[in-house]
Amino acid sequence: MGLVRERVFAHYLGNAEAAAVFKAAQRIPNFLQNLFGEGVLSGSFIPVYAQLLGQKNQEEADRVAGAIFGLLSLVTSLLVAAGMLATPLFVDAIAPGFEGESRALAIQLVRIVFPGTGLLVLSAWCLGILNSHRRFLLSYLAPVVWNLVLIGALVAAGGRVGEARLVEVLAYAMVAGGFLQFGVQVPSVLRLLGKFRPSLSLANASVRQVLRSFVPVVIGRGVVQISAYVDTAVASLLPARALSSLFYAQTIYLIPVSLFGMAVSAAELPEMSRATGGSAEEAHVKLRERIEAGARRVAFFVVPSAAAFLLIGDVVASTLLQTGKFTAADSRYVWYLLIGAAVGLVSATVGRLYSSAFYALKDPVTPLRFAIVRVSLGAVMAWGLGLYLPEVLGLPRHLGAAFITAASGLVAWVEASLLRRSLARRVGGHVGPPRGLLPKLWGCAAAAGAVALCVKIVLTSAVGPMDGVAEEWGGSLLAPPALPSVVTCLAVVLPYGLTYFALTAALGMPQAQAVFRRARRLLKR
Repeated sequence: MGLVRERVFAHYLGNAEAAAVFKAAQRIPNFLQNLFGEGVLSGSFIPVYAQLLGQKNQEEADRVAGAIFGLLSLVTSLLVAAGMLATPLFVDAIAPGFEGESRALAIQLVRIVFPGTGLLVLSAWCLGILNSHRRFLLSYLAPVVWNLVLIGALVAAGGRVGEARLVEVLAYAMVAGGFLQFGVQVPSVLRLLGKFRPSLSLANASVRQVLRSFVPVVIGRGVVQISAYVDTAVASLLPARALSSLFYAQTIYLIPVSLFGMAVSAAELPEMSRATGGSAEEAHVKLRERIEAGARRVAFFVVPSAAAFLLIGDVVASTLLQTGKFTAADSRYVWYLLIGAAVGLVSATVGRLYSSAFYALKDPVTPLRFAIVRVSLGAVMAWGLGLYLPEVLGLPRHLGAAFITAASGLVAWVEASLLRRSLARRVGGHVGPPRGLLPKLWGCAAAAGAVALCVKIVLTSAVGPMDGVAEEWGGSLLAPPALPSVVTCLAVVLPYGLTYFALTAALGMPQAQAVFRRARRLLKR
């Protein structure tokens, strides 16, 4: 649904200046959500709360839930108020390239959105309760409501008001959506808690355990967010479309991260936390088994996603985003950014699973140390590669955005390697995907990519290259074909997927065989 929202957003705003201002303004209050939201509660609250549930200590679990809700509400309210007061400082720091009307609009949007972001933090508390009780569907369907409100606002106001007014309407819709996202989860959460009493008490030992983990996880999440803000700041210094295109590319890049990396990590964290309740040796064996199974599932789907970004990213971008003011040239430009992002896609997703294992072990400090390494290295690389490397290589300045995403990918690989090695020392044995799995998956993805490229070349030679990019490609057969994006997607992506699943099934990989079994059952029905 987030992807649908972005497609509607692209239709009405494309790469207009208001689109870049809105995306940058949205990122500032999102810092609060990312700092105290799902990631932090997953690393501090869920391990303690899920372990109490595993020990059948419901009363103690309820006390912890009530205290964390009260403390989180207080801290979030104070930060929302402070953020609204300090908005001009945040805008100048995050988007130094904004001046005049753009800066004024960004300040206005941030102040509107901040309260809604506070509601999303409380929604993340609901998610922690539901996930710990193995109720995953509602917590991950709730953001659909938020997205539907934004889509409705875009459709209702898009084309009827100016671009500046449209993003203002969208900001108010974000607040309404945040209220609804929180509200739809509350009834189920209250039923699960039973004796829920919000409090601000720190007397409980389990609450103090959550808070001890909370501080390093908050710092770690804050450090990671700095990386995203550095990318935003650098992109705001490049030509205008670089910043909005960076956000569009990140939306596509986050699809496999969310569907596979975050989904598997979210499902595994409560189970890994419950597994740590026994002896150390038994816990380590269970952790290794869960990490290997989770990493296998993540890699099976993320490797072909990364290969698709590399080889047919133009088709992916045009299918998902090209509409209205978002043109074929914009799709090609987003492809360049996806190529850079593909460098670290597998590492970024598997790295989330490794971090969850440390959180289950109640060790948030180790992921924090490696996050600091990642962000420090990434900031330097994004600044140097994004602003100066294009000139050194004789490339157009706007291609600096592709080097920004490549820098993020490289440092994600470094962080995942550090996490895996440290985790292996902690729990013993091999940690991560089974040995030899990744080369097989990359081989299958490369073969599938070759098939997709051949199809694209045939289509381009038959109907000609896509309007708006033919001249820049010099008539190359690698240019996207001049067909509707949906037709191109079916003609190129479908053979890609079928080839990948067929090859992996032939190699006996259980994930592929499971997909074909489900497909056969659907066909029989």
